[in-house]
Amino acid sequence: MRKNHTEGAQPRRRSPRRLIKGVTLLAAAAVLLAVVVYSPIFVLQRISVDGMQTLTEADIWSIAGVHKGEPLFRLQTDEIKHRLESDLRIEEATVRRSLPDRLDIHIEERSLVAAIATDYGYADLDRTGRIVAVHKSLGHMQIPLITGVKAHGKYVGDSVSDETVQQMLAFLSQLDAGALNQISEITLLRPGCIVAYTTGAVQIRLGALERLEEKARLTQTFLDDLRENPHPIEYVDFSYESPFIKLRQ
Repeated sequence: MRKNHTEGAQPRRRSPRRLIKGVTLLAAAAVLLAVVVYSPIFVLQRISVDGMQTLTEADIWSIAGVHKGEPLFRLQTDEIKHRLESDLRIEEATVRRSLPDRLDIHIEERSLVAAIATDYGYADLDRTGRIVAVHKSLGHMQIPLITGVKAHGKYVGDSVSDETVQQMLAFLSQLDAGALNQISEITLLRPGCIVAYTTGAVQIRLGALERLEEKARLTQTFLDDLRENPHPIEYVDFSYESPFIKLRQ
C-alpha cells in the first residue's frame, strides 16, 4: 500500500527574514508616501479655473474651501467637487490635481433662463426650473419674465415643476444669449396660448408649446434678423405650420 506523503506533514513556517523584509518594505512605502504628501514641492500654490461667467477666481477658492500651502495630495478632489456643485450657481464641476502645485477646476455655471413671480417677490430660474436666486423687485432684469403663471411656496434651491413653466423654459433654453436678451416677457394668455414679447414690444405668438425645436429655431432666426434689420413689425405668428408676419400700419 502506497504511503501518502502528505499525511502528517507539518505546515511550513514563515521565514523570519521574509517577514522582516515585508515589514521593512511596508515601512519604506509609508515613509515614501509621507515624504510625497508632505513634501514642500507638492504644495498647493495655484488654482487654474475655467468656465466662469459671473463667478471670480476668489469665489471659486472660497466655495472650494481650499487654501494656499495645503499639501496637494491631502486635497480630496471628490469632496471639493461636491462643495462646488453644492453652490446653486454651479451646475457641474471637474477637479484634478496638476503636479507639482496646481489644482485644475472646470465649472459650468447655471445659466439663468427666466424669472417668475413668487409669493415673496421674483425668482431666477435655470433651464430645469431650479430657483437660483430671489429678489424683492424686478430691478434691471436681463432675462425674460414669465407671467400668467406663479410659483407658490418656492424658495432658493426649490424647483418649479409646473408643466407650462417647464415648456416655457424648454423653449427659452434653445435660444442663444443674444436672442434671450431680446425677449422681455413670455406669458400664458390662456390654456394653449403662449405669447412672447420682445424688448421692442413685438409679439411672438407661439400658441401651444408643441413643435418646440421648430418654434425655437423660427424665433431665433426672426430675432437675429430683427436685431440686424429692425422692421416695423406688430407681431409674428409661429403657432401654425406656416409662419405669418404682420407689419405695423
